[in-house]
Amino acid sequence: MGLWFSQSRNRVALAMLPFLMAAAGGCKPAPAPAQWPLWNAYAAHFIDPAGRVVDPMRGSATTSEGQSYALFFALVNNDRTRFDKLLGWTQSNLAAGDMSNNLPGWLWGKAPDGTWKLLDPGQAADSDCWIAYSLVEAGRLWKNEAYTALGKAMIANIAQRETAELPGFGWMLLAGPSANYVHGQLYTLDPSYLPPFLFERFARVNPHGPWKAIAANIPRLLAQSARNGFAMDFVNYSPATGFSPASALAPPEPGKTPPPAVGGYDAIRVYLWAGISDSSGTGHSGLSATVNGMANYLANHGAPPEKVSDQGVPMAQDGPVGFSAALLPYLRALQQTGQAVTAQAVSGQQARVDADLDKSTGLYGKDPTYYDQNLILFAQGFGEKRFGFGANGELKVEWAH
Repeated sequence: MGLWFSQSRNRVALAMLPFLMAAAGGCKPAPAPAQWPLWNAYAAHFIDPAGRVVDPMRGSATTSEGQSYALFFALVNNDRTRFDKLLGWTQSNLAAGDMSNNLPGWLWGKAPDGTWKLLDPGQAADSDCWIAYSLVEAGRLWKNEAYTALGKAMIANIAQRETAELPGFGWMLLAGPSANYVHGQLYTLDPSYLPPFLFERFARVNPHGPWKAIAANIPRLLAQSARNGFAMDFVNYSPATGFSPASALAPPEPGKTPPPAVGGYDAIRVYLWAGISDSSGTGHSGLSATVNGMANYLANHGAPPEKVSDQGVPMAQDGPVGFSAALLPYLRALQQTGQAVTAQAVSGQQARVDADLDKSTGLYGKDPTYYDQNLILFAQGFGEKRFGFGANGELKVEWAH
C-alpha cells in the first residue's frame, strides 16, 4: 500500500505554494459566494474569524468532523475565502502544519491546564475522507492544483492507514487508523463513515487504491450489519461471525460497563448518504432499501426515534429535528424507486423541520445545536439543488453550471 501514499507526496510541497499565495491575496479575487441563508447563518454562529468551527455543546471545542463539513459547505457555496481560512486552521492546528503527511487529529479544545490545543491526535476516518474529497473537488471546480495535490496526498494516506481487507468480506474503510481499530481478527467500523460518492470519486483520483472495491462493498456491509432494517452506530466484523453491533468505537474505561449498542446519532447519517447518492453509482445499488426500517417506522410515527436497539427495536424518545431533515432525501429516494413510502411520512418530517426554524437567527431550534444544523444543511442543500453527486462521485454545484 506504500505506493498509494507515495504517488503524490513529493509534489505537495511545490503544489502548496499557489495555495499559500491565494490565501495571501497573490491571485485574482475569488468570485462572490452564493447566497445560502442557512449556511451564512451557520457560519456566523459557529465559525470564528480564524476558520475554526466551534461546538458549544462540547465546551467550545472543535472536531475534525466540524472542519470537514464546513469545508464542503464553503465549496458548495463558492465561498473560497472562508474555505481557505478553514483549511489553514485545520492544517495548522489539527495536522501539525502538514496535512500532506499528517491526517488531522479529531479533537481540539481546552485542556485541564487551561491551554487550548489538540486534545486527541487520533483520527476519524470519515472526516479525513470529507476533507480530502473537498480538496480534490475544490481543485477541479476552482482550477487550483494546490488543493488537488493536497487532496490526493490525503487520499493516499487514508488508503495506507485507515483501510483494510476484511477476511471473507473485502476492502473497507475502518473507523480510523488500523492500529486503533484492528485487534487480531476483529475490525471496528462505523457505517455512517461510508458515503458512497466519496469512494466513487476517490476511485477516479487514486485508481490504484482500494476505493472501487470499498464503494461496491458498502451496500453489502449495510445489508449484513443492519438490524431489522435499521443502521447501527458502530459494528464489529470478524471472519467467524460476520458483522455485529458494537457499543462504541473506543473500548470502555477499566471497570466501567460499555454502553449498549444502538443506532442513533451516527447511524442517522447512513440514511442521509443513501438519499443524496446518485442512484447509478457503483456504491448505491438499492442502498436506501437495505435500511428501510426507518421508512417503515415513519409510516405510523410523526418523528424518527432517537435510538434503535441492537435488535432493531426503536426506542420511545423522538430524535431531534436534524434527524427529520436527514431522512427527507432518503424517504424521497425510496418513493422514486416505488417503495411504500407515504406522502404523509415525507410531509410530516418536512413540517417538523419547517416549524423549528428560528427566524431571528436563521437557524433551527431556540438553542441551535451544531449537529442538527449540519444535518439540515446537507438535506436542505441537496433538496434545493445547491449540490448533488454524479455517477462517479463528482460534486455538482449550482454555481458551476
